[in-house]
Amino acid sequence: MKTRLKNLSKKNAKNKNIFESISHVVTKATGTSAAFIIALFTIVIWLVTGPIFDYSDTWQLIINTGTTIITFLMVFLIQRSQNKDSIAVHLKLNELIAAQERANNHLISVEDISEKELMVLRDFYSELAALSKDELPIEESHSQKNANKYHEWKQTTLEIYKRRLEETSEMTASKKNTTISGS
Repeated sequence: MKTRLKNLSKKNAKNKNIFESISHVVTKATGTSAAFIIALFTIVIWLVTGPIFDYSDTWQLIINTGTTIITFLMVFLIQRSQNKDSIAVHLKLNELIAAQERANNHLISVEDISEKELMVLRDFYSELAALSKDELPIEESHSQKNANKYHEWKQTTLEIYKRRLEETSEMTASKKNTTISGS
């Protein structure tokens, strides 16, 4: 029974990978200029064939059915792609927030909080934005000179962090040696 479940799980994972690969390729392909040109060309051919088929119900049904099916499938493909992109962006933002010493950790996974809590955060950041108007103009606060200063500060901070990490590792190793030799 367990072997059968494992095989089924592997088969589902393989199917999922195949679906993911296909959806990735289709999503990328349909977002190109070539895809638009193909769609436009299809419409032109359909229009040109109208007089040939006397603009019959069948002639109209072909384009209606084709576009309906394609639209129906593309809605799910686009939604899947958007969901994946959204998750990736949220993870990147969460990493940036978590990595910043002074960042507010309430913002990690902020997309999962209630609307009322979102409004509290919005009001907080609106107030910060209003207060920042009394500071330097953006042309000065984000100048090349300030970018270089910020980069230097980050390098210094990184060096300090590395030294502290090494000191912590050395202290931990020293405690282990003391514990081992003392036993």
